[in-house]
Amino acid sequence: MQYTTLGESDIRVSRICLGTMTWGEQNSEADAHNQLDYALERGVNFIDTAEMYPVPPKADTCGRTETYTGGWLGKISRDRVVIATKIAGPAAWVSWIRAGNSRYTEKNIAAAVAASLKRLGTDYIDLYQLHWPERPTNFFGDLSYYHKPDAEFTPFHDTLAALQKQIEAGKIRAIGLSNETPWGMMQFVNTAAASGLPRMVSVQNPYNLLNRVFETSHAEVAHHENIPLLAYSPMAFGALSGKYLGGKKPKGARMTLFKSFDRYSTERAETAIAAYQSIADKRALSLAQMALAYVNSREFLASNIIGATTMEQLKEDIDSIDVRLDKDVLREIEEVHSRDPSPCP
Repeated sequence: MQYTTLGESDIRVSRICLGTMTWGEQNSEADAHNQLDYALERGVNFIDTAEMYPVPPKADTCGRTETYTGGWLGKISRDRVVIATKIAGPAAWVSWIRAGNSRYTEKNIAAAVAASLKRLGTDYIDLYQLHWPERPTNFFGDLSYYHKPDAEFTPFHDTLAALQKQIEAGKIRAIGLSNETPWGMMQFVNTAAASGLPRMVSVQNPYNLLNRVFETSHAEVAHHENIPLLAYSPMAFGALSGKYLGGKKPKGARMTLFKSFDRYSTERAETAIAAYQSIADKRALSLAQMALAYVNSREFLASNIIGATTMEQLKEDIDSIDVRLDKDVLREIEEVHSRDPSPCP
Protein backbone atom coordinates (compact mmCIF):
# COMPACT_ATOMS: atom_id res chain seq x y z
CA MET A 1 0.00 0.00 0.00
CA GLN A 2 1.06 3.59 -0.58
CA TYR A 3 0.40 6.46 1.83
CA THR A 4 0.23 10.24 1.67
CA THR A 5 -0.49 13.17 3.97
CA LEU A 6 -3.74 15.12 3.76
CA GLY A 7 -2.89 18.70 2.88
CA GLU A 8 -1.20 20.61 5.69
CA SER A 9 -2.39 18.18 8.36
CA ASP A 10 -0.38 15.41 10.01
CA ILE A 11 -2.90 12.76 8.92
CA ARG A 12 -1.40 10.00 6.76
CA VAL A 13 -3.86 8.03 4.67
CA SER A 14 -3.63 5.07 2.33
CA ARG A 15 -3.80 5.76 -1.40
CA ILE A 16 -6.86 3.51 -1.42
CA CYS A 17 -9.77 4.57 0.79
CA LEU A 18 -12.66 2.26 1.62
CA GLY A 19 -15.98 3.89 0.77
CA THR A 20 -19.05 2.77 2.66
CA MET A 21 -22.15 4.25 1.07
CA THR A 22 -23.77 0.91 0.13
CA TRP A 23 -23.60 -0.43 3.71
CA GLY A 24 -27.07 -0.67 5.15
CA GLU A 25 -28.71 -0.80 1.71
CA GLN A 26 -26.83 -3.30 -0.47
CA ASN A 27 -24.60 -4.66 2.30
CA SER A 28 -25.37 -6.05 5.74
CA GLU A 29 -23.42 -5.17 8.87
CA ALA A 30 -21.60 -8.50 8.64
CA ASP A 31 -20.63 -7.67 5.03
CA ALA A 32 -19.37 -4.28 6.15
CA HIS A 33 -17.22 -5.74 8.91
CA ASN A 34 -15.77 -8.36 6.56
CA GLN A 35 -14.82 -5.60 4.12
CA LEU A 36 -13.23 -3.55 6.87
CA ASP A 37 -11.26 -6.52 8.19
CA TYR A 38 -9.91 -7.36 4.74
CA ALA A 39 -9.10 -3.75 3.83
CA LEU A 40 -7.18 -3.24 7.06
CA GLU A 41 -5.20 -6.43 6.42
CA ARG A 42 -4.23 -5.03 3.01
CA GLY A 43 -2.95 -1.77 4.49
CA VAL A 44 -6.02 0.39 3.87
CA ASN A 45 -6.23 2.71 6.87
CA PHE A 46 -8.69 5.27 5.48
CA ILE A 47 -12.50 4.83 5.80
CA ASP A 48 -14.98 7.33 4.36
CA THR A 49 -18.61 7.58 5.41
CA ALA A 50 -21.33 10.23 5.91
CA GLU A 51 -24.24 10.96 8.18
CA MET A 52 -26.76 10.56 5.31
CA TYR A 53 -25.50 7.13 4.17
CA PRO A 54 -26.49 4.64 2.86
CA VAL A 55 -27.62 5.70 -0.58
CA PRO A 56 -30.12 6.15 -2.01
CA PRO A 57 -30.82 8.30 1.06
CA LYS A 58 -33.92 7.42 3.05
CA ALA A 59 -35.26 8.65 6.37
CA ASP A 60 -35.40 5.14 7.85
CA THR A 61 -31.83 4.20 6.91
CA CYS A 62 -30.10 7.54 7.51
CA GLY A 63 -27.06 7.06 9.75
CA ARG A 64 -27.03 3.27 9.42
CA THR A 65 -23.67 3.22 7.63
CA GLU A 66 -21.96 5.13 10.42
CA THR A 67 -23.53 2.74 12.93
CA TYR A 68 -22.17 -0.28 11.04
CA THR A 69 -18.73 1.35 10.93
CA GLY A 70 -18.90 2.13 14.64
CA GLY A 71 -19.72 -1.48 15.47
CA TRP A 72 -16.44 -2.49 13.86
CA LEU A 73 -14.38 0.35 15.32
CA GLY A 74 -15.08 -0.99 18.79
CA LYS A 75 -13.19 -4.17 17.90
CA ILE A 76 -9.86 -2.56 16.97
CA SER A 77 -7.40 0.03 18.25
CA ARG A 78 -8.86 3.34 17.17
CA ASP A 79 -5.52 4.78 16.10
CA ARG A 80 -5.11 2.13 13.41
CA VAL A 81 -7.56 3.87 11.10
CA VAL A 82 -8.43 7.31 9.79
CA ILE A 83 -12.18 7.93 9.86
CA ALA A 84 -13.73 10.52 7.57
CA THR A 85 -17.38 11.48 7.66
CA LYS A 86 -19.54 14.31 6.34
CA ILE A 87 -22.26 16.68 7.42
CA ALA A 88 -25.16 16.89 4.99
CA GLY A 89 -26.04 20.30 3.61
CA PRO A 90 -29.51 21.65 2.90
CA ALA A 91 -31.44 19.75 0.22
CA ALA A 92 -35.08 18.77 -0.25
CA TRP A 93 -34.09 15.14 -0.85
CA VAL A 94 -32.70 14.82 2.71
CA SER A 95 -35.40 16.91 4.41
CA TRP A 96 -35.49 14.53 7.39
CA ILE A 97 -31.99 15.55 8.48
CA ARG A 98 -32.31 18.25 11.16
CA ALA A 99 -35.91 18.78 10.03
CA GLY A 100 -34.69 20.31 6.79
CA ASN A 101 -32.52 22.91 8.51
CA SER A 102 -29.03 21.82 7.49
CA ARG A 103 -27.15 25.04 6.96
CA TYR A 104 -23.54 24.97 8.10
CA THR A 105 -24.08 26.94 11.30
CA GLU A 106 -22.42 26.48 14.67
CA LYS A 107 -25.54 24.87 16.13
CA ASN A 108 -26.00 22.42 13.26
CA ILE A 109 -22.33 21.49 13.02
CA ALA A 110 -22.17 20.80 16.76
CA ALA A 111 -25.31 18.65 16.61
CA ALA A 112 -24.14 16.74 13.53
CA VAL A 113 -20.68 16.05 14.97
CA ALA A 114 -22.20 14.80 18.23
CA ALA A 115 -24.60 12.48 16.40
CA SER A 116 -21.86 11.07 14.15
CA LEU A 117 -19.56 10.48 17.11
CA LYS A 118 -22.32 8.55 18.86
CA ARG A 119 -23.07 6.37 15.83
CA LEU A 120 -19.38 5.78 15.17
CA GLY A 121 -18.75 4.93 18.82
CA THR A 122 -15.65 7.09 18.98
CA ASP A 123 -14.64 10.31 20.67
CA TYR A 124 -13.05 11.95 17.62
CA ILE A 125 -13.39 12.12 13.84
CA ASP A 126 -10.16 12.40 11.85
CA LEU A 127 -11.55 14.23 8.81
CA TYR A 128 -14.85 16.10 8.91
CA GLN A 129 -16.19 17.20 5.53
CA LEU A 130 -18.95 19.50 4.26
CA HIS A 131 -20.83 17.08 2.00
CA TRP A 132 -21.89 19.69 -0.56
CA PRO A 133 -22.01 23.48 -0.77
CA GLU A 134 -24.73 25.15 1.25
CA ARG A 135 -25.09 27.92 -1.30
CA PRO A 136 -26.89 27.36 -4.62
CA THR A 137 -24.25 26.38 -7.18
CA ASN A 138 -23.51 23.58 -9.63
CA PHE A 139 -22.56 20.17 -8.23
CA PHE A 140 -23.73 16.54 -8.46
CA GLY A 141 -23.41 16.73 -12.25
CA ASP A 142 -25.27 20.01 -12.72
CA LEU A 143 -23.16 21.91 -15.26
CA SER A 144 -25.25 25.07 -15.46
CA TYR A 145 -24.73 27.91 -13.02
CA TYR A 146 -27.61 30.31 -12.47
CA HIS A 147 -26.62 33.12 -10.18
CA LYS A 148 -29.06 33.95 -7.39
CA PRO A 149 -27.93 37.27 -5.94
CA ASP A 150 -30.45 37.15 -3.10
CA ALA A 151 -29.57 33.63 -1.98
CA GLU A 152 -28.65 33.39 1.70
CA PHE A 153 -25.99 31.04 3.03
CA THR A 154 -23.80 30.85 6.09
CA PRO A 155 -20.69 33.03 5.69
CA PHE A 156 -17.51 31.03 5.10
CA HIS A 157 -15.99 32.64 8.20
CA ASP A 158 -18.84 31.46 10.42
CA THR A 159 -18.66 27.90 9.16
CA LEU A 160 -14.90 27.76 9.68
CA ALA A 161 -15.25 29.28 13.15
CA ALA A 162 -17.83 26.62 14.04
CA LEU A 163 -15.51 23.88 12.81
CA GLN A 164 -12.63 25.41 14.76
CA LYS A 165 -14.64 25.00 17.97
CA GLN A 166 -15.04 21.30 17.25
CA ILE A 167 -11.29 21.01 16.62
CA GLU A 168 -10.50 22.82 19.86
CA ALA A 169 -12.88 20.49 21.70
CA GLY A 170 -10.90 17.52 20.34
CA LYS A 171 -13.90 16.16 18.44
CA ILE A 172 -12.40 16.49 14.96
CA ARG A 173 -8.78 16.62 13.80
CA ALA A 174 -9.03 18.18 10.34
CA ILE A 175 -11.62 19.50 7.92
CA GLY A 176 -12.34 18.98 4.24
CA LEU A 177 -14.71 19.83 1.42
CA SER A 178 -16.83 17.70 -0.88
CA ASN A 179 -18.58 18.44 -4.17
CA GLU A 180 -17.10 21.92 -3.97
CA THR A 181 -16.37 24.36 -6.79
CA PRO A 182 -13.01 26.09 -7.38
CA TRP A 183 -14.49 29.40 -6.20
CA GLY A 184 -15.71 27.76 -3.02
CA MET A 185 -12.33 26.14 -2.42
CA MET A 186 -10.59 29.50 -2.72
CA GLN A 187 -13.11 31.26 -0.50
CA PHE A 188 -12.37 28.78 2.28
CA VAL A 189 -8.61 29.13 1.69
CA ASN A 190 -8.66 32.93 1.74
CA THR A 191 -11.03 33.18 4.69
CA ALA A 192 -8.91 30.80 6.76
CA ALA A 193 -5.75 32.77 5.95
CA ALA A 194 -7.31 36.15 6.71
CA SER A 195 -8.88 35.08 10.01
CA GLY A 196 -6.47 32.53 11.41
CA LEU A 197 -9.08 29.79 11.09
CA PRO A 198 -8.46 26.11 10.23
CA ARG A 199 -7.56 25.24 6.66
CA MET A 200 -9.28 22.68 4.50
CA VAL A 201 -6.96 19.72 3.87
CA SER A 202 -8.82 17.88 1.09
CA VAL A 203 -11.69 18.02 -1.38
CA GLN A 204 -13.82 14.98 -2.20
CA ASN A 205 -15.19 15.25 -5.73
CA PRO A 206 -16.06 12.80 -8.51
CA TYR A 207 -13.20 11.73 -10.75
CA ASN A 208 -12.95 8.82 -13.20
CA LEU A 209 -12.24 8.04 -16.85
CA LEU A 210 -15.72 9.28 -17.81
CA ASN A 211 -15.60 12.41 -15.69
CA ARG A 212 -12.33 14.35 -15.59
CA VAL A 213 -13.86 17.78 -14.94
CA PHE A 214 -11.65 18.08 -11.85
CA GLU A 215 -8.65 18.48 -14.15
CA THR A 216 -10.06 21.50 -15.97
CA SER A 217 -11.51 23.36 -13.01
CA HIS A 218 -10.09 22.20 -9.66
CA ALA A 219 -6.66 20.65 -10.19
CA GLU A 220 -4.78 23.95 -10.25
CA VAL A 221 -6.26 24.91 -6.87
CA ALA A 222 -5.52 21.43 -5.52
CA HIS A 223 -1.85 21.74 -6.47
CA HIS A 224 -1.16 25.35 -5.52
CA GLU A 225 -3.15 25.35 -2.29
CA ASN A 226 -2.25 21.80 -1.21
CA ILE A 227 -5.86 20.64 -1.05
CA PRO A 228 -5.58 17.20 -2.72
CA LEU A 229 -8.42 15.20 -4.18
CA LEU A 230 -10.26 12.36 -2.52
CA ALA A 231 -11.69 10.84 -5.69
CA TYR A 232 -15.18 9.38 -5.38
CA SER A 233 -16.98 7.27 -8.00
CA PRO A 234 -13.64 6.20 -9.56
CA MET A 235 -15.53 3.29 -11.11
CA ALA A 236 -18.43 5.48 -12.31
CA PHE A 237 -21.06 3.56 -10.31
CA GLY A 238 -19.47 0.33 -11.54
CA ALA A 239 -19.85 1.22 -15.21
CA LEU A 240 -16.08 1.10 -15.67
CA SER A 241 -16.07 -2.61 -14.89
CA GLY A 242 -17.73 -3.07 -18.28
CA LYS A 243 -20.56 -5.09 -16.74
CA TYR A 244 -23.28 -2.85 -18.18
CA LEU A 245 -21.94 -2.83 -21.76
CA GLY A 246 -24.42 -3.85 -24.43
CA GLY A 247 -27.38 -2.88 -22.30
CA LYS A 248 -26.73 -5.56 -19.68
CA LYS A 249 -28.42 -5.18 -16.29
CA PRO A 250 -26.64 -7.52 -13.87
CA LYS A 251 -28.82 -8.70 -11.02
CA GLY A 252 -28.19 -6.80 -7.80
CA ALA A 253 -25.93 -4.19 -9.45
CA ARG A 254 -26.36 -0.57 -8.40
CA MET A 255 -27.59 0.83 -11.72
CA THR A 256 -29.94 -2.13 -12.08
CA LEU A 257 -31.46 -1.61 -8.65
CA PHE A 258 -31.62 2.17 -8.64
CA LYS A 259 -32.88 3.76 -11.85
CA SER A 260 -31.99 7.27 -10.65
CA PHE A 261 -28.29 6.39 -10.83
CA ASP A 262 -28.12 7.16 -14.54
CA ARG A 263 -25.19 9.59 -14.70
CA TYR A 264 -22.90 7.01 -16.29
CA SER A 265 -25.38 5.15 -18.50
CA THR A 266 -25.55 7.41 -21.55
CA GLU A 267 -24.71 6.57 -25.17
CA ARG A 268 -21.54 8.65 -24.90
CA ALA A 269 -20.55 6.67 -21.82
CA GLU A 270 -21.17 3.36 -23.61
CA THR A 271 -18.92 4.41 -26.49
CA ALA A 272 -16.12 5.51 -24.20
CA ILE A 273 -16.35 2.44 -21.96
CA ALA A 274 -16.19 0.14 -24.98
CA ALA A 275 -13.04 1.94 -26.13
CA TYR A 276 -11.45 1.64 -22.69
CA GLN A 277 -12.44 -2.04 -22.57
CA SER A 278 -10.60 -2.57 -25.85
CA ILE A 279 -7.44 -0.96 -24.43
CA ALA A 280 -7.61 -3.18 -21.36
CA ASP A 281 -8.31 -6.34 -23.38
CA LYS A 282 -5.25 -5.82 -25.60
CA ARG A 283 -3.05 -5.90 -22.48
CA ALA A 284 -4.98 -8.61 -20.65
CA LEU A 285 -5.85 -6.01 -18.05
CA SER A 286 -8.99 -5.87 -15.96
CA LEU A 287 -10.92 -2.78 -17.08
CA ALA A 288 -11.80 -2.07 -13.45
CA GLN A 289 -8.16 -2.17 -12.39
CA MET A 290 -7.08 -0.06 -15.37
CA ALA A 291 -9.67 2.56 -14.46
CA LEU A 292 -8.63 2.61 -10.82
CA ALA A 293 -4.91 2.56 -11.63
CA TYR A 294 -5.40 5.64 -13.78
CA VAL A 295 -6.95 7.51 -10.85
CA ASN A 296 -4.24 6.22 -8.51
CA SER A 297 -1.58 7.71 -10.79
CA ARG A 298 -2.81 11.32 -10.67
CA GLU A 299 -0.48 13.78 -8.96
CA PHE A 300 -3.34 15.80 -7.44
CA LEU A 301 -4.76 12.71 -5.72
CA ALA A 302 -4.50 11.97 -2.02
CA SER A 303 -6.74 8.89 -1.97
CA ASN A 304 -8.99 6.91 -4.28
CA ILE A 305 -12.33 6.03 -2.65
CA ILE A 306 -13.33 2.57 -3.80
CA GLY A 307 -16.66 0.92 -3.01
CA ALA A 308 -17.70 -2.70 -3.33
CA THR A 309 -20.75 -4.84 -2.70
CA THR A 310 -18.85 -8.15 -2.83
CA MET A 311 -15.52 -9.31 -1.45
CA GLU A 312 -14.41 -10.28 -4.96
CA GLN A 313 -14.91 -6.70 -6.11
CA LEU A 314 -13.11 -5.37 -3.05
CA LYS A 315 -10.07 -7.58 -3.62
CA GLU A 316 -9.85 -6.58 -7.28
CA ASP A 317 -10.20 -2.90 -6.41
CA ILE A 318 -7.50 -2.94 -3.74
CA ASP A 319 -5.18 -4.92 -6.03
CA SER A 320 -5.27 -1.93 -8.41
CA ILE A 321 -2.65 -0.28 -6.18
CA ASP A 322 -0.08 -2.65 -7.70
CA VAL A 323 -1.07 -1.96 -11.33
CA ARG A 324 1.21 0.38 -13.28
CA LEU A 325 0.01 1.73 -16.61
CA ASP A 326 2.77 2.06 -19.19
CA LYS A 327 3.12 5.04 -21.51
CA ASP A 328 1.34 3.28 -24.38
CA VAL A 329 -1.73 2.54 -22.26
CA LEU A 330 -1.77 6.10 -20.98
CA ARG A 331 -1.43 7.45 -24.52
CA GLU A 332 -4.39 5.37 -25.73
CA ILE A 333 -6.47 6.45 -22.74
CA GLU A 334 -5.75 10.10 -23.63
CA GLU A 335 -6.73 9.45 -27.24
CA VAL A 336 -10.14 8.17 -26.13
CA HIS A 337 -10.51 11.14 -23.78
CA SER A 338 -9.57 13.66 -26.51
CA ARG A 339 -12.27 12.31 -28.83
CA ASP A 340 -14.99 13.01 -26.25
CA PRO A 341 -13.66 14.68 -23.12
CA SER A 342 -15.56 13.78 -19.94
CA PRO A 343 -18.70 12.28 -21.52
CA CYS A 344 -20.37 12.07 -18.09
CA PRO A 345 -19.43 15.27 -16.25
